[in-house]
Amino acid sequence: MEKVDILLATYNGENYLREQLDSILNQTYTDFRLLISDDMSTDKTYEILEEYKQKDKRVTIFKQEKNTGVVSNFEFLLKQVENKYYAFSDQDDIWNKDKLEKSILKLENEDADIVFTDLEVVDNNKKTIYKSYWELKEFKDKILKYNSFEALYLNNYVTGCTMLAKSETIKKCLPLPKTSKYVLHDYWISLIVSQSGKIIFLEEPTIKYRQHKNNKIGSKKKSDSMTFKDIRNMFIEVKKEHFQVFIDNEDKFEDESVKALSKKSLEYYKKLERVKFINFYNWKLFFKLYKYENKKYIFENFLILNVPIVAGLLIKIRNVLKGIKK
Repeated sequence: MEKVDILLATYNGENYLREQLDSILNQTYTDFRLLISDDMSTDKTYEILEEYKQKDKRVTIFKQEKNTGVVSNFEFLLKQVENKYYAFSDQDDIWNKDKLEKSILKLENEDADIVFTDLEVVDNNKKTIYKSYWELKEFKDKILKYNSFEALYLNNYVTGCTMLAKSETIKKCLPLPKTSKYVLHDYWISLIVSQSGKIIFLEEPTIKYRQHKNNKIGSKKKSDSMTFKDIRNMFIEVKKEHFQVFIDNEDKFEDESVKALSKKSLEYYKKLERVKFINFYNWKLFFKLYKYENKKYIFENFLILNVPIVAGLLIKIRNVLKGIKK
């Protein structure tokens, strides 16, 4: 097996950092470097990192001179990679002891470019909330059936905190887009590599994915307190940013038809902003974009985006019925 660079971006993570560091440093596969970049933490995160650096020579720490944000912090770490493989890590999760070993074996046995796994969702006290993150987010079937560039194009299902990848994939993806809070480093790398590379998965959790009030990105679903208008606007805004990033970085896409599709998709979502009742524009494009989603997701999104007058009414009825049950 080859040596691995584990990339950990930290920021104000003192509450859970020790458990994550312990879980990484106690892996059954031991031949790795742990590269940590701290994004100007204001708590005791950096002190904890220094403590672990003194205890284990595999730990290397970088300290950013200003707060750059999670994507830029991971981009910095990607530029430090020297070994054959790299793995992403969040500061508040807990790795299973054989997470790294299983991922390396899977990647090498199938000669793939990226491998990712399922996650066990836990609370701040490590109590299991959901045994499978894939099932919680309802994209397990999508992964098992499709797992391709086409399936990734509309929505990401590759979680960076479980990824292990060949370092040769890095040059294909840099620089990372930094203009959207929805197209993050893990999604971008997975999408770009999937065009001509091989992405595989382990159908088992290899980390405990901790949920707490300070999560930047978590497993929680849409808030029931949001109005229908808020929900619809959010759906549209997310996809507008999504496709704008693709257009702004179109040189990273190998197929000219994909570049054209991104432009058509952005135009489609912009038109949806002005729709109050029913949209009849380009339903064909909608079904092309959502082809790889499950039937429930397609139906809900079709109503919300294209028939808001009906979707809004159904949500009101649902909320009334919930109130009656209470």
